[in-house]
Amino acid sequence: MQKKSIDVWVGLFVLLGAAALLFLALKAGNMSSLSFDKTYDVITKFDNIGGLKPNAAVKSAGVVVGRVGEIRFDDKSFQATVVLKMEKRYSFPKDTSAKILTAGLLGEQYIGLEAGGDVNNLASGDRIKMTQSAVVLENLISQFLFSKAAEGKDEKK
Repeated sequence: MQKKSIDVWVGLFVLLGAAALLFLALKAGNMSSLSFDKTYDVITKFDNIGGLKPNAAVKSAGVVVGRVGEIRFDDKSFQATVVLKMEKRYSFPKDTSAKILTAGLLGEQYIGLEAGGDVNNLASGDRIKMTQSAVVLENLISQFLFSKAAEGKDEKK
């Protein structure tokens, strides 16, 4: 009788461990926020998307209003084309702007939307024209170092 009791507890512990691993895998893959709400596609183009990944959040005022659906390279304009899957319950004016932001200092990247003032709203297939690319930390550091080096040369003259 005692062996069956131990077997039940071991089995329960193994099931809880498997559930925890599944939860961690979904969190790491950004799949824990799957939504089956109806969506519409909005297209944006960026010069540099940094570390933006498919299924990244699209936020406005800190609220998730959609997800990044697809990222591809346009070999004619040499820009990244990002398709946003916006939830139907949220509508934005046609002059909305999009920029790639980072959650925290070294967090994951997401797209932030700032609503404009147009009376017409974005529809499926529309394009957001005003975009701001990701800030690449390495570029900022190199610009800072070059400016400091230039200041040093000017002082020596």
